[in-house]
Amino acid sequence: MRLIPLAAVALLLSAGSALAQSSEPGIAVGATAGTSGVGLDVQIKLGPIFTLRGSTDRLTHSADESYDGVDYTGDLTFDTVGAFIDMHPLANGLLISGGAYLGDRDIALAATPNGPVEIGGQTYSSGQVGTLNGAVKLSDVAPFVGIGWDDTFYRNSRWGIRAIVGVAWSDEPEVALTSTGGSLSNDPTFQARLRDESQSVTEETEGYGLFPIVQVGLNYKF
Repeated sequence: MRLIPLAAVALLLSAGSALAQSSEPGIAVGATAGTSGVGLDVQIKLGPIFTLRGSTDRLTHSADESYDGVDYTGDLTFDTVGAFIDMHPLANGLLISGGAYLGDRDIALAATPNGPVEIGGQTYSSGQVGTLNGAVKLSDVAPFVGIGWDDTFYRNSRWGIRAIVGVAWSDEPEVALTSTGGSLSNDPTFQARLRDESQSVTEETEGYGLFPIVQVGLNYKF
C-alpha cells in the first residue's frame, strides 16, 4: 500500500519539474505554411502560460474569376507581418491565439472581353471596352483569433510542432476598375458606368473580408 503514496509523490515531483522547466524563458524560430502563405515565426516565452509571437508571411495565387458576368484573371498577393499572444491555459501544447495580420493584401484583376459585355447596366462591344483592370483592396489590418497546438516549450527537445486553425477578418474590400485601349476608355459616361460596375464587383467580393487560417509549422528552440 505504501507504493501508492510513493507513486503519487513521484508523480507530483515529476509534474513540478516539468512545470518549472516550462516556466523557464525561451526563444524559438520556425517555418510555417498554410492558407496565409509560407513564412517565418519568432516566439518569446513569457512564462508557463503566455508566449509572444511575431510572423512574416507571403501568399501568391492566380485564378480565373467571374464578376457581374465579366471573366477576369485574378492575381492575389498578400505580404503581411503578424503579432500575436498565444495562451496555453493548461501549460502544455494546447493554445488559444489572438492578434492581427498587418500589411498589403491586394487582388489584381484583368479582363479583355472577346464580345459584348454589360458594364454598369449598359452593354458595350469589346472594342469600346478595351482591357479592364481592377484592384481589390483589403484593409491593411486583419484581427485574428484561433486555436491549436504548439509544444515547442513543453517538450524535452529542441524541436516543436505547431498547428493552428482560426479566422482573420477585415473591413469590406474596396474595388476600383479602369479601362485602357478601348474607344470609350476616356469617355466620361463610360467612366461613370465603370464606377457603377466597381460597386457591383465590391458587393460580390464582400465575403473576402473573412479569411480562414489553417497553418502548420516546425519550430527550433534555443
